[in-house]
Amino acid sequence: MRTLVRALIATPAIGFAWLAYIYLTLPDVRPLRTENPTTTAWMELRDREALEKGRRPRRMQRWIAYNRISPDLKRAVLVAEDDAFWQHEGVDFEQLQESLEKDWARGRLLRGGSTITQQLAKNLYLSPSKNPLRKLRELIIARRLEAELKKARILELYLNVIEWGDGIYGVDAASRAYFQSNAASLGPSESAMLAAAIVNPRLLNPARPGMKLLRRQQLILRRMGVTTAPEESAQLAR
Repeated sequence: MRTLVRALIATPAIGFAWLAYIYLTLPDVRPLRTENPTTTAWMELRDREALEKGRRPRRMQRWIAYNRISPDLKRAVLVAEDDAFWQHEGVDFEQLQESLEKDWARGRLLRGGSTITQQLAKNLYLSPSKNPLRKLRELIIARRLEAELKKARILELYLNVIEWGDGIYGVDAASRAYFQSNAASLGPSESAMLAAAIVNPRLLNPARPGMKLLRRQQLILRRMGVTTAPEESAQLAR
């Protein structure tokens, strides 16, 4: 009985200490108001993976200001990844609940459900781990990002740092690699193709799109209200 009482008394203290540790070790996001990050946790992870395989790491990235990014690209990414971006405060609780319920039903953590702000937090500071502690840090960092940065700045950071292929980071590098164009010139079709690849950028190649990527592109175009071109419909039908 004494052991049980001691355990019950100690549990809140341990929980408080654990939360305090998480909070105190969180990154300071305030410099991001005016400074563009020169690297991210995700880039460094990919560099280590390349070195472990005996390959030279590569990084293709060209920073582009928010107001120079194609409006079609911004819209396509929001439609594909986070259609409530302008309304939520970093965490879409309805989407998160749906994600957790589906994961619980499967008995494992599989589904996404992360907002763009959460994805940015993960890319900048964390790892792809499904660890619940990592997820908690992601949620807290996302709320910090929303508290310190304007929405447009969050989207600008996201579009400039996320992975879009092996060693390709950010929309301008992706646009030049796949379409030989800058990110300011992207139209609806190219924008939807890039947005469709975000879900798995190391397997879905916009330069050589397979059926899965083409179908995602068409779904995003429909959500954008863009009519599918006849030649694109014919390509999907084959």
